[in-house]
Amino acid sequence: MMKKKSISSSKASLVLFLCQMISALDVPLDSKLLEELSQPPTITQQSPKDYIVDPRENIVIQCEAKGKPPPSFSWTRNGTHFDIDKDAQVTMKPDSGTLVINIMNGGKAEAYEGVYQCTARNERGAAISNNIVIRPSRSPLWTKEKLEPNQVREGDSLVLHCRPPVGLPPPIIFWMDNAFQRLPQSERVSQGLNGDLYFSNVQPEDTREDYICYARFNHTQTIQQKQPISVKVFSTKPVTERQPILLTPTGSTSTKVELRGNVLLLECIAAGLPTPVIRWIKEGGELPANRTFFENFKKTLKIIDVSEADSGNYKCIARNILGSAHHVISVTVKAAPYWITAPRNLVLSPGEDGTLICRANGNPKPNISWLANGVPIAIAPEDPSRKVDGDTIIFSHVQERSSAVYQCNASNEYGYLLANAFVNILAEPPRILTPANKLYQVIADSPALLDCAYFGSPKPEIEWFKGVKGSILRGNEYVFHDNGTLEIPVAQKDSAGTYTCVARNELGKIQNEVQLEVKDPTMIIKQPEYKVIQRYGQVSFECIIKHDSTLLPTVIWLKDNDELPDDERFLVGKDNLTIMNVTDKDDGTYTCIVNTTLDSVSASAVLTVVAAPPTPAIIYARPNPPFDLELTGQLERSVELSWIPGDENNSPITNFVIEYEDGLHEPGVWHYQTEVPGTQTTVQLKLSPYVNYSFRVIAVNEIGRSQPSEPSEQYLTKSANPDENPSNVQGIGSEPDNLVITWESLKGFQSNGPGLQYKVSWRQKDVDDEWTSVIVANVSKYIVSGTPTFVPYEIKVQALNDLGYAPEPSEVIGHSGEDLPMVAPGNVQVRVINSTLAKVHWDPVPLKTVRGHLQGYKVYYWKVQSLSRRSRRHVEKKILTFRGNKTFGMLPGLEPYSSYKLNVRVVNGKGEGPASPDKVFKTPEGVPSSPSFLKITNPTLDSLTLEWGLPTHPNGVLTSYILKFQPINNTHELGPLVEIRIPANESSLILKNLNYSTRYKFYFNAQTSVGSGSQITEEAVTIMDEAGILRPAVGAGKVQPLYPRIRNVTTAAAETYANISWEYEGPDHANFYVEYGVAGSKEDWKKEIVNGSRSFFVLKGLTPGTAYKVRVGAEGLSGFRSSEDVFETGPAMASRQVDIATQGWFIGLMCAVALLILILLIVCFIRRNKGGKYPVKEKEDAHADPEIQPMKEDDGTFGEYSDAEDHKPLKKGSRTPSDRTVKKEDSDDSLVDYGEGVNGQFNEDGSFIGQYSGKKEKEPAEGNESSEAPSPVNAMNSFV
Repeated sequence: MMKKKSISSSKASLVLFLCQMISALDVPLDSKLLEELSQPPTITQQSPKDYIVDPRENIVIQCEAKGKPPPSFSWTRNGTHFDIDKDAQVTMKPDSGTLVINIMNGGKAEAYEGVYQCTARNERGAAISNNIVIRPSRSPLWTKEKLEPNQVREGDSLVLHCRPPVGLPPPIIFWMDNAFQRLPQSERVSQGLNGDLYFSNVQPEDTREDYICYARFNHTQTIQQKQPISVKVFSTKPVTERQPILLTPTGSTSTKVELRGNVLLLECIAAGLPTPVIRWIKEGGELPANRTFFENFKKTLKIIDVSEADSGNYKCIARNILGSAHHVISVTVKAAPYWITAPRNLVLSPGEDGTLICRANGNPKPNISWLANGVPIAIAPEDPSRKVDGDTIIFSHVQERSSAVYQCNASNEYGYLLANAFVNILAEPPRILTPANKLYQVIADSPALLDCAYFGSPKPEIEWFKGVKGSILRGNEYVFHDNGTLEIPVAQKDSAGTYTCVARNELGKIQNEVQLEVKDPTMIIKQPEYKVIQRYGQVSFECIIKHDSTLLPTVIWLKDNDELPDDERFLVGKDNLTIMNVTDKDDGTYTCIVNTTLDSVSASAVLTVVAAPPTPAIIYARPNPPFDLELTGQLERSVELSWIPGDENNSPITNFVIEYEDGLHEPGVWHYQTEVPGTQTTVQLKLSPYVNYSFRVIAVNEIGRSQPSEPSEQYLTKSANPDENPSNVQGIGSEPDNLVITWESLKGFQSNGPGLQYKVSWRQKDVDDEWTSVIVANVSKYIVSGTPTFVPYEIKVQALNDLGYAPEPSEVIGHSGEDLPMVAPGNVQVRVINSTLAKVHWDPVPLKTVRGHLQGYKVYYWKVQSLSRRSRRHVEKKILTFRGNKTFGMLPGLEPYSSYKLNVRVVNGKGEGPASPDKVFKTPEGVPSSPSFLKITNPTLDSLTLEWGLPTHPNGVLTSYILKFQPINNTHELGPLVEIRIPANESSLILKNLNYSTRYKFYFNAQTSVGSGSQITEEAVTIMDEAGILRPAVGAGKVQPLYPRIRNVTTAAAETYANISWEYEGPDHANFYVEYGVAGSKEDWKKEIVNGSRSFFVLKGLTPGTAYKVRVGAEGLSGFRSSEDVFETGPAMASRQVDIATQGWFIGLMCAVALLILILLIVCFIRRNKGGKYPVKEKEDAHADPEIQPMKEDDGTFGEYSDAEDHKPLKKGSRTPSDRTVKKEDSDDSLVDYGEGVNGQFNEDGSFIGQYSGKKEKEPAEGNESSEAPSPVNAMNSFV
């Protein structure tokens, strides 16, 4: 019989069901039903209460709602109706209440600031949105201000104020420099919550002119920049250390109000030297765990998700070695309103009762007010079925006209909550939502659930019938659920058939039929069995099933609960699984699973693979547990336990493990007692007093341990005095005037009886004093107060219980609390080992003054100033700790050429003693660091300008700079290295006479009297010859030398000789030599001595068409030589000597002469001038250029080059023509200048046969041009 429900229960179920079904905030109704039922409006989407918009973009104010019929929308602005039709810039989206205000086409966002509220209305009521406050974002510029430079003394505090412009929303503040790099922050320098930059103490490195505060306005994606702030730190000697003072907040106390659920941020920033450390505490409580975070180097305390319990006084403490300062912030947590019970939609039938409840909390307590359809309920149309009682509206005997949307407003000074909840009065006949003739299939003997989802108002009553004309179902064999479902707990075959669900209320009746089929269960009638198979054999598992004929089963085989291996040896048949050629890896559990659409069954079997030969399979397993445990011979401290072993399962039992349970002190916990060999079945067990024993036995063989046996009977031993005393007794003071005595308490069974206590005794050692004793409860600590500082004590702790004392305990030595050491180490001496290492010695302090355990000594040392810079700056002190009673130590990592101070302090367990007087010592000079920079600027055709900065760490007095450089060719090969020494007071150098369009690599380092420091390298390129300027000669000079130098080595090569010339700058009377060799050869250089101090030389005996390398040096100067030059001799040439007698012009000339002169004169002239006559012009040509020598008769090679130093200078920019000829005007000196007499001698064919022997010196040539080399063509032209 269907259970009758009370009226109130029925109404509650209807309300719950319909709230779930038609509320916009819960699961929606069936779509077809939704289209037919009326529903008041529900706001589904709206803009946030505080809506900040981008003034450059269109403003979209969202308002979406649903209801039946679809609602219409209207807006208010600043409390009055907002007529959107009168504003061309405002439109409303179709089928929506969302407003779009067009800003991008001429509108101004400022004109639309205000408070907006949306109303969605249909015939069933009106829902309203929150008050939406529209404000355009603002990112104003910084006001112009004149910022004075900050002059700050080293060690003082400093605050750089940001004072950003007031924006909407407020900007994010950060500090950067001119290079847009964030300024580094630390415990010493940090940014406050207000954006200001705080310096606890300034250091010289804080000097800069580009402290810039930036304000980023995220809403408009803009960043505003404050004018750069300049800070200059000046040093004073000495830098005074200061105890902490608070920069922010000021004063000793302040207050802070925060809202519940927000993040609480408390800030303390302190000044002081050394930099103070900040610590936070909450007075009278603990900081909340898991919600407390420290930021900004612990200067900011952050507590997330604050609640009223977080109210209280928070103290920040700033501390350094000189003292401390503190500030107390009184925090009060208020709360904007928050929901306890928000009103829910209410669906009622006509004549029913209901309530809307609106409960909220806050601090202060919020005020609750009601509205009906957006109108305050006090002035809304009256509804006799409605009564307002504070936070509750009570509805009685509602009618269909009572449908409305109610708004609950909970507000206090910190905010408000607004919730819409409708009351929908529906009168609907019953509807059944379950599809007609739905088929349900179940397995026999399992539950069947037949659905009858329904709806109606008032709530319909549900009845079930079996068959078309069957009687109403009643009885215990059925369960009727409130949602209309019929449950048959155990469905049988005769339960199958047609079932009818009938829903009726006062407005009508409806019924629906469903079908139930009951199927036979699926069964495995032949299960797979355990198999033992030899390796390489064949095995088969059967799985024969029986199932309902209307269900289609599927069979799946698994191995060890996973898919079968992908192996062709596994054959799956209809009713079996066969494994061919079995291997060891096939060992495991095989499972047959049978699935149908309604049920699933499975069966498993184990396959064990064994080795051949085939023998009867022996099953090895863990032994069975022992049984029949018996206790005999019970005494106060012993008992005999016996047992019967279980089956050993083909593996002999090796031993038995006996465990016990103490039911009095640790019930349910088993402890190891002992173990005996496997051949023994009795054991005498030692017992402790006052223990309620139970025993169990575990058998062990090679396979493993058996299950534990059943516990034996219990045996409670008698109480006795304790057998032992506490262990690990210690005496260590926690304060200078106390002694804390601790020990490890006895375990429960060690107490030997009830009433366990401890007798604690102590007396001062080496003093004729009596023991002082006290008896304490079962604890592990006792504190003795009023003791002298760090005095040895004899201590003992004795256990006792209700029956008496334990044996007399042994004594231990402890000490009362330590205090800080009284005196500083004396006779501190420092021995400087080298520029970075020093050794410090001191005398040990008397042990009596240590007042504690001597842990060692600490050496504090710090750099006072650098002797090279003569400037002081505060440096954090370094500390080295030397353990034990050590009286010396090494101080590594010192900076060379610096003045240091140090002091030594003794350390005990309490802390450090006073410092010894500061000891000053100085480190010697070291090698400098690399120059701080090397810049190469102003490149020209033949020069570069070098500029450099002082080394960051001179480590002494700089004596000079060393510059080395070398050219780099196109294949990245390095040329000869040139070195220049530069005075230490220079900071730039112009290198001249470089090759144009050439890359040079420079190596630059500084020197002190100790040696050279690390070098800095740079590369630079001279500019290209783009203006047509003539190139300098090959191998031209590198730089203007600062010391004697050979430069501009020039070669002019012929076939077998080469003319080498150079320029020399330096002391007079230098003796030169020329070295040469084949280019690219590893042979030693050949050396030729130059006579006198000439600046040219002729290399003879060279091989034609061969490349040579050459360099010039000066005797007596080590390493004083020029860079290398490379030249190539010309190819071998045939002789160009011409027989003038065979020339046509000469024959014609002779004929003409014969006609004019007598035959006799002609004969005389012919005999005398065989080979032709020489006109005056040819004789002048024979004296043309002293550098042009005649060719030798035998091989056509040149004679020796003139020894004269030079001749008239070549014209500016002159070059040797490509045809190797020399223009006459290039050299017009006479050969007479180089001979002893006026008359030169010629051989018969007119060749010059005399050699000069005298030397006529002339002034050196002007400029850098060298004389041109002679050529065979020039020589011939002189005599043709």
